[in-house]
Formats: sequence, structure tokens, C-alpha cells
Amino acid sequence: MRVAIDGRLLFYRRAGIGQYTLRLVEALTRIAPRERFLLLQDRRQRGPLLQAPNLRHVPVWTPSHHRWEHFTLPLELLPLRLDLFHSPDFVLPERRAFAGVVTVHDLAFLRFPHLVTPQAARYYGRVHRAVRSAERVIVDSECTRRDVLELLGIPEEKVTVVYMAAGPAFHPYEVPPEDRRTFSGYVLAPQQFALFVGTIEPRKNLPGLLRAFHRMRERYPDLEPHPRLVIVGEEGWLSQEVFRVVNELRLAQEVAFIGSLPLGDLVWLYRAARLFVFPSLYEGFGLPPLEAMACGAPVIASSAGALPEVLGDAAWLIAPEDTEGWAEAMARLWGDDALRAQLRTRGLERAGRFSWDEAAGRTLGVYREAVEARRG
Repeated sequence: MRVAIDGRLLFYRRAGIGQYTLRLVEALTRIAPRERFLLLQDRRQRGPLLQAPNLRHVPVWTPSHHRWEHFTLPLELLPLRLDLFHSPDFVLPERRAFAGVVTVHDLAFLRFPHLVTPQAARYYGRVHRAVRSAERVIVDSECTRRDVLELLGIPEEKVTVVYMAAGPAFHPYEVPPEDRRTFSGYVLAPQQFALFVGTIEPRKNLPGLLRAFHRMRERYPDLEPHPRLVIVGEEGWLSQEVFRVVNELRLAQEVAFIGSLPLGDLVWLYRAARLFVFPSLYEGFGLPPLEAMACGAPVIASSAGALPEVLGDAAWLIAPEDTEGWAEAMARLWGDDALRAQLRTRGLERAGRFSWDEAAGRTLGVYREAVEARRG
């Protein structure tokens, strides 16, 4: 097969869908050396995103999420003589002479339309046409599969669940107490902070986390070591409320926003965190808490969306709107060495159940089904 995978979004963002694309392509080229893969990348991208003998990089002029991409991208794909095109980013060219596969990571923009900008709603609103046009649809969880069948109304046999995984860089290591590091001017010591990783946007429920963190500090002022909250991730849409709540609760000295980080720094933070917190209102999978588990961090996570499906009993699950519950859970886990050790053990076992090679194998099977469906 000659397969093109859309990596244009990686010019703008490496997190989320970008990580999914990179890890999937990396695994596909490893497990299927006889197939030929083409990775589309923005023409402004400097150098290849990945290296493999059966991978070719194709620079394209059409930017990701451009309003005319459904006209211009098919023209750029014509000379490539493809068997299949895979869009990891919800939207698929409808005019094409080859099979199409689209990955739908979640339908938060339909479940919670008030949490996205009008521009984002217009772009992702095209998912209805994309899934109808596609020969096959990949989703990250059974939760998202149910949403796709309910909200998009496509045949059940078109939809396949392919779980993601933590990458090979995410594995445990006991960080020495003296290994302090500085990020964006903040000096961080192991086991002295709670960690959140994700884009700063309304769906991640950071205002709720900040209020719970504030409540914990008020109710348990003698916690040792003194708790800090570290937030890693780029600013997304509608992020102003997060910083307003920080000012309202006077948390500027207790909360560190350190932006996006290179992989090595992110892994260090996962390993060094006393606990990892993920209060999202909705997730189609939830990769950061799985990465945290793979690095040995005990996890408190929301009970919404696909998170219970992915994390199982290896995380302490709490309703995202339960401020009191989050405050109590963070305080309990902060001070209970035995409970943290128990969640660490469970988390490592849980994370080990997921594999990118298995995800790539299932994805390859979907590709073959899609090509056959197109021919048939």
C-alpha cells in the first residue's frame, strides 16, 4: 500500500493530535517495512519530522485548518498516486481517487459547544461530512465510538477503536531529592509539586482545579512539603478565565505556568511529581494521565468521558465538578505515602497494557479494510 498521513498540524503544535500522529507513524514504519508511507508536512517545516527507510516526507502548500483546504489539498495529493489517505485531525478531503480514513479523537465540540470558539466550531463541524465520506473511521475509545454512532449517525461497521499508548520515553525512574530543575524561572524539587499537563482551554477544567487546590491549601495549611501546582501546556482558546481565577484566589506564588516543554523535560516532571491531576470535563482518551502512570506518578483524574475506560482502577477518579472531592483527594494523596505507592504500582501496570505497536497493527488492518471497501 501507498499511504499518506497528514502531519501538517505538527508545524503548529506537537501536543495532542501531533503526538498521536508522530507515535503512530513511527510505529507503522517499524511494524510494516514493506508498506510505503508518506507524511505530509507544512512546507515551512524545517527538516523531516521522522526518519525511516519506508517513509517519505511530502511538503505541501495548503496549511492545516485553512478554509480552502478542501479544494487545494486534493490537488496537491493528485500526483502522489495514493492507495489511502489518513487524516488524524477529524477532517478528510471529500474529492479524492483513493480510500480515506479519518480519526475522530472526541466530540467535545458537539457535547460542549460553549467550550470552543466559533472558528473551531466551524472547522470541526465538518466532521459530519468527513465520517460519511471516509471508508473507515478510527476512534480512541469505546466512549468516543458511542458518541460517533449517536451524534454522527454512521454505520457501526465503519468505526474501529484503536487505543493510544504512552511513548517509549515514558518509563519510571526514581528522581534523586537533590535533582532540582528550573523551568521558566521556577525552581522545582522532586516530590514537592502536583502536576497538570494539557492545553490551557475550557475543556480541561483548570478553573475547577485551581479552586480545589485553593480549598485544599486553606483547609490543610500544615501540609508538608508545602504544595505547589505546576501547569504544563500551551495556551489554547478561551484561556483567559484560568488566569483570572489565579488572580482572584491570589495563587500567583503557588501556581507555576511553564508552557510547553521538550520531551526530556516533560518526562522529568512526570517522574518528579508528587501526584498528577487531570480534572477534564471530557476526554476521548486522555493521554497525559497514562503518560504520568507510565512514569510512576500517582494519578487523580476526572470520571468524565473515556478516562474511566482508559485508567480503570489505577487512578483516583472524581467527578470534575466536585470541588470539595478534589480538594480532599489531593490533600489525602499528598500526605499518604502508602496510598501514593499503591496508585504508582497500579498505574505502572495499567500503562503497560497499552502499546503503540498494537495500535499501529490495528490501524494497518483498518487501512486494508478501507482500501478493499473503496475497490468493492
